[in-house]
Amino acid sequence: MTGGKIIIGLFTIAMISCNSTKKETKTSETYSDIKMVGAMKNVMWKGEIGDSIHLDTISAKNGLYGLGPESYLTGELLINNGKSYISKVTSDSTMTVEKRFDVSAPFFVYANVIEWNEIELPSNVKTIPELEKFIDEKTTNYKRPFAFKLQGNVSKAVIHILDLPQGTKVSSPDDAHQGQTNYELTDEESEIIGFFSTEHKGVFTHHDSFLHMHLITEDESKMGHLDILKIGKMKLYLPKK
Repeated sequence: MTGGKIIIGLFTIAMISCNSTKKETKTSETYSDIKMVGAMKNVMWKGEIGDSIHLDTISAKNGLYGLGPESYLTGELLINNGKSYISKVTSDSTMTVEKRFDVSAPFFVYANVIEWNEIELPSNVKTIPELEKFIDEKTTNYKRPFAFKLQGNVSKAVIHILDLPQGTKVSSPDDAHQGQTNYELTDEESEIIGFFSTEHKGVFTHHDSFLHMHLITEDESKMGHLDILKIGKMKLYLPKK
C-alpha cells in the first residue's frame, strides 16, 4: 500500500509540474495580452505603496513594454522594448534616468508587443484629449486594453516624477503626490509609451482618462509620467491584430 501511494503521489506531482510548465509557456507567448499588478486606486486611497512586483521577475522581455511608479512613490518606471528605466528627482529642474531592472512597483501594467502598425496622426490631433479620442475611434475593433506608442517631435510637454518623502502615510491622491516634481519639455524628439483602456480607470489609468503614458526623450536623459502634451510631428503605433 505504501509503495502504491508513493507512485500515485509521484504521478500527481509530475502532472502538476507539466500543467504549470504549460501555463507558464502559454503566458509568456501571449504577446497581445495586457498584464497588470496592483491598482492605482489602492495606492492612492489605501496607502498600498510597497512592492507588488519586482520588474526583474518578468521573464518574457522580448518586445516588453510597461509603466508605473516606483515602490514608495520615489520615482517613475518605464520598460521600452525590453529596456527598463527609472527616473528620480534631483532638483526642481534636474533628474536622473538609469537603466535598471532591479526595481519594484506598487502597481504596474505591461505587455509584450512584437509587431506594430504605423499610423500617421492627423494634423488636428495635438493634445492628450484629442489623442485619446482618435485612438478610441481608431480601435473599435481591437482587443482592449492594449499598449501603444508614439515617436517623433514633442512641441511641448509636462512630465512629472513622484518623490514622496520617506515615511509619509498615503490615504488620498493629494498625499501620494507630495514631493512630486514637474518638468517642462520643449521641442524634444521623444518616444511615448502608453496603455489604453476604457475599463481600467483607477487600476492603471486615472479616473478621468482612458490613457496612461510615460515619455522618454530620444537621448534618454528625461523620463516621466506624461501630464500635458502638444504634439509636433509624431507617428502613432498600434499593436498588429
